[in-house]
Amino acid sequence: MGRRNLDPGDIVRYEEGGPKVVLLDQRRLPDEEVELECTTVDELVEAIRTLAIRGAPAIGVAAAYGLALAAARGEDVDAAVATLASARPTAVNLVWALEEMREDPTPAHARRLHEEEVARCRAMAAHAAELFGPATRALTHCNAGGLATGGYGSAVGALRAAWERDLLAHVWVDETRPLLQGSRLTAWELETAGIPHTVIADSAAASLMASGEVDCVVTGADRIAANGDTANKIGTYSLAVLAAHHGIPFYVVAPTSTVDAATPTGAQIPIEERAGAELTTRFPARNPAFDVTPANLITAIVTEHGVREAVAR
Repeated sequence: MGRRNLDPGDIVRYEEGGPKVVLLDQRRLPDEEVELECTTVDELVEAIRTLAIRGAPAIGVAAAYGLALAAARGEDVDAAVATLASARPTAVNLVWALEEMREDPTPAHARRLHEEEVARCRAMAAHAAELFGPATRALTHCNAGGLATGGYGSAVGALRAAWERDLLAHVWVDETRPLLQGSRLTAWELETAGIPHTVIADSAAASLMASGEVDCVVTGADRIAANGDTANKIGTYSLAVLAAHHGIPFYVVAPTSTVDAATPTGAQIPIEERAGAELTTRFPARNPAFDVTPANLITAIVTEHGVREAVAR
């Protein structure tokens, strides 16, 4: 596509002219770079539900801009909070950002939250890179790059930081069924950053681990419970089990806005069930969008404040 750096404003931004929230339509990537303009809260909610914008921190940023949009249109702010909060249930950043914005629903406040989210990503990525040894071959799942966070990225940010420090040799990219966030989005971000990578079928991860071709697994998170249990894209839990079996470190990289101290354990995290049509329109289908990885399978959780190593397995 020719682009080497994705600016945070390219991913999601607020424009006073309109007013409107403008976002890069992630449903069209990697083949097309198309912007989607949302002039109402309902349009933004639909964009979030249909994954035109996705990833917990990015959803939170978009919701912040959405609340500013509602206020600018003279709409009831509390009603807009309720509507936006219902868009996707698992990502705690959504509600966090709305509560941060409630008393000051201005574009300037939303932009400040966006800038702070990107700054957190850069800080946590630097901390996470310290966990990488020379010539690391990392495996990642779903998309936890700038597209998912509003800029730079959490797990993919860690890969970028490790690459910049000459610690990363290669990235294995799970395709991430059923919507291919890995093969469509993460691979595209790594390509534009010039980082060596290879897309694999989700089911190939175990074989690569067994053959000694994976040194660590790095993922993002949509919600982290108080005890360290972590919800992330479906398939993450199985990777954690595989990593534990093969003695491979499993790292979660996420901002503190993803930590939900009010949720004691992963058992209380709501898991979004998406339409079965994303899998098949011919047969009955069950389509949970997330799973929960128990804390004892996570080697370390990295936030902008540093590395918190988990209890011994």
